[in-house]
Parts: sequence; C-alpha cells; structure tokens
Amino acid sequence: MQLKDNAFLITGAASGLGAATAERIVEAGGRVVLCDLSEAVESHAERLGEAARAIRGDVTREEDMQAAVEAAVALGEKGGSQQGLAGVIHCAGVVSVAKLLDREGNPADLDAYARTVQINLVGTFNVMRLAAAAMSKNDPFEDGERGVIINTASVAAFDGQVGQCAYSASKAGVVGMSLPAARELSRHGIRVMAIAPGVFETPMMSDIPEDAVAALSAAVPFPKRLGKPDEYARLAEQIVTNPMLNGEVIRLDGGIRMQ
Repeated sequence: MQLKDNAFLITGAASGLGAATAERIVEAGGRVVLCDLSEAVESHAERLGEAARAIRGDVTREEDMQAAVEAAVALGEKGGSQQGLAGVIHCAGVVSVAKLLDREGNPADLDAYARTVQINLVGTFNVMRLAAAAMSKNDPFEDGERGVIINTASVAAFDGQVGQCAYSASKAGVVGMSLPAARELSRHGIRVMAIAPGVFETPMMSDIPEDAVAALSAAVPFPKRLGKPDEYARLAEQIVTNPMLNGEVIRLDGGIRMQ
C-alpha cells in the first residue's frame, strides 16, 4: 500500500503526532480526514488544502467515529481509489498523573482512572472496530491487503513511572490488543500495528517546566533530545508501505527506559 491516492483517517489530528502525520500523508499525495475534539482541527485541515477534511469527534462515541469513518470512505471513493478507507492512524489520547495515595493517604479518584482508560483504551477499540468494518469491504490490492490500522501506545506501557497507573494501564491495553487484533483481521487483509513513542515535542509537553524537559532530554541515550512529531509520522509512513509489518509494537524512543 502507498500513501499516494489513498484515504486515511487520523484521530488526534489537530496537533502533535496526528497533525504531523496528516501533513506527511498529504505531501505524499494521499488524502486525509482529520478528527479531533478541538476546533483547531478545522484550521489545520484548511491549511492542508483540498486533500484534507476535518470532522469534530470524540473517540469514545460510536456515532462520532462512525461519521469520521464514513467521511474517510467517501473521501477515498471521491478520489477514485480502489479503497474507500485505506488506513487509520489513531493518535487521540490523554495523559494523566495521579498517585494511588496522596500525601494525606487519600485514595486516587476512581472516575479519573476510568476516564483515562475510557479514552485511551476503549476509544482505541472503538476506532479500530469501526475502521475494520469499513476496510473489510475494500477491494484488495494485488497482495490481498485491504487496509492498515496504526494505534498509538507509549513507552509507559512497559516502564511507567510513579503516578502513571491509569496511563500505563491504558497504553498497556493498546499493546495487548495489537497481536490478537492482527490475527483476527488477517483473514480480511487488514494489518494492525502500534507505535510506542517516548518523550516527544507535543502540546502535552508544553506545561512541563523547562528543567524537567531538559532532564527528560538528557535521559534519552541518543539522540539526547525530545522526539519530533515528524519522526512519528515517518514511522507511520513506513508501516503503511511495508506489508510485512503486522501485529507488532515498535518503540520510538531513542533508547530511553523510564525510571
């Protein structure tokens, strides 16, 4: 599968990893539906031109994601692709930090934990199942492929830090779904992959003090800096175009191991 002339759905596309991926796909001649809760998704789609469409949506709501999938299918068919929706790059998610017990010994808020899991894990499953249903109807490429799903995990799935019980659990769930989903969808010609980024230059990092950012950068073996969103986008492009990448989680982290 190539990016050129194919249509892709990108969630969390208003900024950061999703926005960079949308830019790379359009530059390569593909078409994108950008989905995000933020109204900034509309202005980003406008900047990308005729190859991009924007839709506001919550990844945990079936009707929102069904509308996003249908928009991507329509965009693919409008462009004359043999596929409707060729691929999904699912970047939407939240970061949360909360200790099991605070300094006074009070337990963590259960609703906050459930919200993180609902968005990061249930939202991923929601997008994946609806996208797979649409892709299964595609005419296959020469090698039988009908589509590709790329989910976003995190290095926290493997070495989460203090206060990351909810976030680590939600991202570990994304990792855990990758192989069984790939096995299940193989009969439909749909691949499933996940990327586990380390520390990246995204809006989520904007509230972190400069000294903390410097410490995180120094903790990366090489290169000693935060990752750039386009480096995520380049890996997503490689996954789309390399049919042997399936059922795996790729750490994209410069070799960092969180303490």
